[in-house]
Amino acid sequence: MNNETKYLIDTLTKNLVIKVMEDFGYSIPEAMDAVYNSQLYEKILDVETGLYYQSAVYNYEFLRRELLTGKMV
Repeated sequence: MNNETKYLIDTLTKNLVIKVMEDFGYSIPEAMDAVYNSQLYEKILDVETGLYYQSAVYNYEFLRRELLTGKMV
């Protein structure tokens, strides 16, 4: 993974953590745990999916559904 890809993933992850904190009222550790242990995060790390260069808003919809239903739709 090159530096640019790593930067995009890190930035996306930070934005997802912030959004989870805002929407679910989680603390920083809780939000980080929710993001890093999600199926979505696994897919973001798989650069073949292309999710790492999609917007945080786009990815957050998948994460929100996953957190609410327990599965990624």
